[in-house]
Amino acid sequence: MNVSLNRINAIWALAALVALIAAGWLGLVRKSADAATQKAPPPINVNTAGVKQADVPIYLQGLGTVQAFYTVTVTARVDGQLEKVGFVEGQTVHKGHLLAQIDPRPTRAAFEQAVATKAKDAAQLANANRDFERYTLLQPQDLASKQTVDTQRATVDQLTAQLQVDQAQIDSTRTQLDYTRITSPIDGRTGIRLVDPGNIVRAADTTGIVVVTQVQPIAVVFTLPEEALGAVTAALAAGPVKVTTFVERNGGAALDEGILQLIDNQITSATGTLKLKAIFDNPHNALWPGQFVNARVLVRTDRKALTVPTTAVQLGPSGPFAYVVKGDSTVEMRPVKIGEESDGMTVVSGGLALHEQVVTSNQYRLQAGTLVRSTAAGAPASPAAQPDAS
Repeated sequence: MNVSLNRINAIWALAALVALIAAGWLGLVRKSADAATQKAPPPINVNTAGVKQADVPIYLQGLGTVQAFYTVTVTARVDGQLEKVGFVEGQTVHKGHLLAQIDPRPTRAAFEQAVATKAKDAAQLANANRDFERYTLLQPQDLASKQTVDTQRATVDQLTAQLQVDQAQIDSTRTQLDYTRITSPIDGRTGIRLVDPGNIVRAADTTGIVVVTQVQPIAVVFTLPEEALGAVTAALAAGPVKVTTFVERNGGAALDEGILQLIDNQITSATGTLKLKAIFDNPHNALWPGQFVNARVLVRTDRKALTVPTTAVQLGPSGPFAYVVKGDSTVEMRPVKIGEESDGMTVVSGGLALHEQVVTSNQYRLQAGTLVRSTAAGAPASPAAQPDAS
């Protein structure tokens, strides 16, 4: 009886031991599976770009105002009634184009009077010359006194001077007559008509009849920080400097391209800025007087510089850095030295090598050693970046 009881106890002990071993084995299997699952976290999708060598144009950008190349307020130079206007508002006119006609009759009458006065004085001079010649012939015969001859000589001189006065008066009235016909002094575009026909216009009026502005070519006056003086001066010394205008500060479609003409001869001390002027052909009238534009100046081109997309450069507590994709598809935080930024590309002067791959998106989800999957166009995912199928 005791032997049977001992056998039963031995069997139960063996069963308990087997159960304990089985439970331990199942626990190890589960831990191994959990470890395997945690060992391969899913990779993060990112965009990447290679470090490239390129010629990088370096620009300086400032805000400016479009100004007409020439602006003329056409005013009357003689008093009179405005008979007619010879232009349509907004019309393109050329130099010499008739803009307005003032009633010429009073001025023409004064001109004709001046011509008649000269003719009268010329006749008197001719008669005085004949008398002088006669007196000169009679004086040796004591038939005319010396005083008579001298008086007649003075009369001839006086009438000669009067003819000069008459000619000056003719020239003056002819000029006044020409002023009744008002023409455009420049090639340009007319604005709004300021005086209607039938009104009396005067030379003392400052309002004018119309304003003519030359818009082809046209000028843009803009500002840059005073620190840009050296770069702009060096660019001007090397040759013509190209200036491009935009409506939006961040670029967009260019309005026109022109040439920098000058740097103003002094810095505005109140704002610490330079004033510059550029000239544009403006063939399509994209630039208009008074318009605000952004002017971009090409000061130089860095040849064969290492570049990365500007989106790849991040700013950290220790300065700029970039996430570099290593051969095992993990990323490394790499401090970099950066230079100028132009058209979405940044020049790298240190920290990266040619053809290395840098991350350009989702950097906020990364840290050193993070597994990534590149979604750049044409870049196949690395096998190391594939999720664990098990």
